[in-house]
Amino acid sequence: MNVPGPDVPDSGRRRGGLTVARIAHLAGVSAPTVSKVLNGRRGVASDTRLRIEQVIQDHGYRRQEQSEPTTPVVEVVFQALDSLWALEIVRGVSEVVRPHGLAVAVSEMGGHLTPDEAWTRDVLARRPAGVVAVSARLTELQSRQLASRAVPLVIVDPSGEPAHQTPSVGATNWNGGLVAARHLLELGHRRIAMINGPDEFLCCRARLDGYRAGSDAAGMSLDPDLIRRAPLYVEGGFAEAHFLLALPDPPTAIFAANDLQALGVYEAARAAGVRIPQELSVVGFDDLPFGQWVGPALTTVRQPLLKMGATAAELVLALADGRKPEHDRIELATTLIVRDSTAPPAVSRPAVRRRRR
Repeated sequence: MNVPGPDVPDSGRRRGGLTVARIAHLAGVSAPTVSKVLNGRRGVASDTRLRIEQVIQDHGYRRQEQSEPTTPVVEVVFQALDSLWALEIVRGVSEVVRPHGLAVAVSEMGGHLTPDEAWTRDVLARRPAGVVAVSARLTELQSRQLASRAVPLVIVDPSGEPAHQTPSVGATNWNGGLVAARHLLELGHRRIAMINGPDEFLCCRARLDGYRAGSDAAGMSLDPDLIRRAPLYVEGGFAEAHFLLALPDPPTAIFAANDLQALGVYEAARAAGVRIPQELSVVGFDDLPFGQWVGPALTTVRQPLLKMGATAAELVLALADGRKPEHDRIELATTLIVRDSTAPPAVSRPAVRRRRR
């Protein structure tokens, strides 16, 4: 088998002629140095590591999997492990891979969208059976590094427009925002606020666009003061709801970008003496388990987190078996779950609010 040049497309198979010694020759380094890079070990200068990786990419090298087995785990990497949201994804992955004799390893990126060099080096050294990256934005180099070691990569809830060569799993976030807006409009609300997450997340941008579409379809012009952005945590929802409820003409309903923000809205309403749903309707997004137990039970848009994790795991297993997925991008349906936190607006609500302050 001949070694292809850089202008020959990579068919996804190992080029038998590109040995460690050949990589070393092309990069002008020793074979042990190449071996360190291939195995994710330390002790190689950054510029040398990049030069070796460039040779690997240009010549389409892939490990010979039969002689270098993978570690029997699927690695799931998150921005941060501080939410029940992450647990649901891990549960979905575990349910699929466990019957195949695989475990789940979990790591985090310290709040960053892109894993750092240390994570990349460590995962290359571990060489898991596959990687599920949640709300992550891997660089092209990182994706190629994983591919050259025959480590399948799948993105869940991508932070940006997913690259077509990387399979991804998401939810119908736009439709979720649309049905949330429609629900509140059908109840009679006209001053509907939205507390969205950071713009850097594709899912948050889609939820806001759906909310706008629902308002536009009803002929409602959006008050820019009613569109707020905050981190996707309780504190973010609390801070922005506190601002919204202090407006001279406060909203009669708030749509939060996730359930944690909605919980913050509950606390801000409690602190302001505003009753839910009598004086303020609240809609969340995700349908985390606590939503049905808060008082009143939370109306929310259910995101199929468990199924998203399971679908990502199925894609990883297919790629590991050499099967190309039928679709590069899979979006799972969201569903509005109506509980007790939404009701028609009280006609005299603004006057009641002024008496309370």
